[in-house]
Amino acid sequence: MEVCVEFWGDFACFSPPYEKVERLSYPFPTPSAARGMLSAIYSKPKEFYWQVTKIEVLSPISYISFKRNEVKETVSDKPVNTDDCRTQRQTTALKDVRYRITAVICPRPDFSGTESQLYRQALRRIRSGKCFMQPCMGLREFAAYFEESDGIRQPIPEDYDAGLMVYDVFDLHDFALRKKTCPKLSLFHAVMKQGIIEVPPYDDPQVLKTGGGLLC
Repeated sequence: MEVCVEFWGDFACFSPPYEKVERLSYPFPTPSAARGMLSAIYSKPKEFYWQVTKIEVLSPISYISFKRNEVKETVSDKPVNTDDCRTQRQTTALKDVRYRITAVICPRPDFSGTESQLYRQALRRIRSGKCFMQPCMGLREFAAYFEESDGIRQPIPEDYDAGLMVYDVFDLHDFALRKKTCPKLSLFHAVMKQGIIEVPPYDDPQVLKTGGGLLC
């Protein structure tokens, strides 16, 4: 089985890790961003994880640039004074976006139920428009709306080689199974052919992984 969901919104920004200050979006979502959108709808991290298999670009790729007021400091135990920490940063984002994301559910080894149970629950939530939190297109303020795909819309007739793209920032086998999960970057060669990006499984040799946690 598989799940096929269409997401759309006014803006999207899927920026690589090295574009934290002046953000420049990839031309289409990363598998990590697609997994995040699906997890906002239905997620049981101790029971399964989403494996994205295909991303289809349904609207023409179009960029927009603007400046945004941001806070430089991260939230910690001490309160943050936004007047002292505010700064303007440039963002080059995508506009008027729509994507079709196809994914499968991968149960964890200790999951005692059946895959069909997970798929039924996921489809019920998608069809009724329920979500744990509002899905977003890369940045929290870029809200994403969703519905089960009817397959009518066709991908854009374009090819694009995005080079090495972020696949995920966590080890999908380890994510949410520990109290503290260390980021572990993985990359893959992202190629769009006639609007379609085929995403290899996380364990595929095409997915390049770092040797260990980056921030632990």
